[in-house]
Amino acid sequence: MLRKFKADLHIHTCLSPCAELDMTPRRIIGRAMEKSLDIIAITDHNAAENVFAANRIESPVTIIPGMEITTSEEAHVIALMPDIDSLMELRSIVKNSMPTIITEKLAFEQVIVNEKDEVEGFIKELLINATSIDTNRIIKIIHQYGGIAIAAHVDREIYSILTQLGFIPEDMDFDALEVSFRTSHTEAETILHSYRRYSWIKSSDAHHLVDIGRCYTEFHIKEPTFEEIKLALNAKQGREVIWHG
Repeated sequence: MLRKFKADLHIHTCLSPCAELDMTPRRIIGRAMEKSLDIIAITDHNAAENVFAANRIESPVTIIPGMEITTSEEAHVIALMPDIDSLMELRSIVKNSMPTIITEKLAFEQVIVNEKDEVEGFIKELLINATSIDTNRIIKIIHQYGGIAIAAHVDREIYSILTQLGFIPEDMDFDALEVSFRTSHTEAETILHSYRRYSWIKSSDAHHLVDIGRCYTEFHIKEPTFEEIKLALNAKQGREVIWHG
């Protein structure tokens, strides 16, 4: 029997340079529970180290390992992965494709924490930079490791595939497009009507605790798992995707 599960699949932790320092995995999960979310994805910029802590925290919330990757065109792509091992394989590829710019005087912190909110270290390489991997290639790599590739915030004026390329090529094999909280259903239908070949989702892109769950996607699936989400995005076996907010 299929059930409805609420998901926010784009959340940053304190590892992302643009996120607040109180965005620790434990606090994120606590806020997700307050918002009655069943599924969340941890998706830091070009990094994934805080997924380990999130995965060790016991809660009713399903954690999907993820990352938000900046392609060589400076478009953002969300990678949702089936497990931490595949995510860290992807992280290694992303790390090796980025310029090594290290400074001790960052204007922000990129903090690795444990499940108790204790600081375990910092990433000194600037995570905000673009990789040298183009969008088509990163989609192929994500799929190679069994993941889901989502075009992030396609309605935004910066860092979206539509902003950077002007259109989405027919051969660009995204599993879904993400619409931000800024755009309503009606507006999305107007802006994105030519891209109905993709599933559409909504996520918070939260960088602050208060933003978690400000919009969400409802999955009609059997259970809150990566495999079921993948079926829903491909409209298989009666699974469905409906977005809210």
